[in-house]
Amino acid sequence: MNKFHFIFDKTKRTQKIKKIFKKYKNYSLRKSSIIIVAGGDGFMLRVLKKYYKYKKPFYGINCGTIGFLMNKFFLTNLENRIKQTKTFIINPIEAYIMTTNKNSFKTIAINEISLLRQSKQTAILNLQINSKNLVKKLISDGVLVSTPAGSTAYNLSVNGPILLLNSKKIAVTPISPFRPRRLKGKIISDKSVVTIMNLEPEKRPVSAVADNNEFRNIKKIKIKVNKNKKIRLLFNKGSSLIKKIKEEQKKKIK
Repeated sequence: MNKFHFIFDKTKRTQKIKKIFKKYKNYSLRKSSIIIVAGGDGFMLRVLKKYYKYKKPFYGINCGTIGFLMNKFFLTNLENRIKQTKTFIINPIEAYIMTTNKNSFKTIAINEISLLRQSKQTAILNLQINSKNLVKKLISDGVLVSTPAGSTAYNLSVNGPILLLNSKKIAVTPISPFRPRRLKGKIISDKSVVTIMNLEPEKRPVSAVADNNEFRNIKKIKIKVNKNKKIRLLFNKGSSLIKKIKEEQKKKIK
């Protein structure tokens, strides 16, 4: 028998669902077997990053707009639906961040890590893959490193490539490149280490955003996939994450 731990966002729609699910016992995180999250994709990302260390599978119920990481809400048969779900494992990307005042941070992202200009001036960045220059001097609004799970989100909006979930790749995509003009993104192995340096940190400050966590005044950041961290997502039968990514690929082709 599955033991559920429920986590609800504070939106009106989510609170209505919370009342419906009162018939189920809400087990503690430690005693539960599945974590059920009701909300949107942004809320789901925050929950995944906060509770992935419990090593429990997550089942999302969409109460937001897109619901790419979520499942459609149904009034009945929660137990039966979860019994028929398929599990997908996501390895997050991990970033080691150094700021201009020599503070250092470590964070993870399920979708993407983006470096964005922090002022009215464009950023001037050096991009390296495994210590070799990809772009010696990129003048742009920033750059984005995306996982396959996040490739249809912000990455797609800045014309980055859509990656299959099992591709073993990550995407490095410039944001509004000025020089080299019309620079396209690059698909690289998920074993690669991406290093991004701000070449003019005092004059042209940049921030780093890991999904929804922001770090200001970045001097240098190293990004790689952490395969030791495994996040398990449950999807309803006929509505897998792989299927959703393929549907976005078809939309892009059209």
